[in-house]
Amino acid sequence: MNYAFPFEKLEVWKKSKSLAQKIYLVTSSFPDQEKFGMASQMRRAAISVASNIAEGTSRFSKKDQAHFSQIAYGSLAELLCQVIIGNELSYVSADDLSQLRCAIEEISRMLNSLRRSQMP
Repeated sequence: MNYAFPFEKLEVWKKSKSLAQKIYLVTSSFPDQEKFGMASQMRRAAISVASNIAEGTSRFSKKDQAHFSQIAYGSLAELLCQVIIGNELSYVSADDLSQLRCAIEEISRMLNSLRRSQMP
C-alpha cells in the first residue's frame, strides 16, 4: 500500500465515505426529474461530509481543523433533512431511511468527538 494520508486512518472518514456510496445507490433509483434536483443535492451533501473531514485533517491549526469538522457536521444535518424529505416523497424507502439515519447518527457522534478533540 502507498502512503496513507491522516484522514484515511480515521474511522469517521471511512464511515462517511461508505455513507456517500450508499447515498449514490439510493439516489440512483430516483425519478428522472430528480436526477439533477434532490438526488444531486443529496450526493453533494454526502460527498461534502467525507471531503471536509479530509480537508480538515490537512490543516495545521486546531481551530481550522475544528472548523472543517463543523462544516462536515452541517453537511450531515443537511443530508438527514434530504433523506427525510426523500422518504416523505416516496423516493427513499422506510428501510433505507432507517439504515441511513442510523449511519448519520453514528457519524454525527463521531464528528462531535473529533471536533471536541480539535478544540484549541
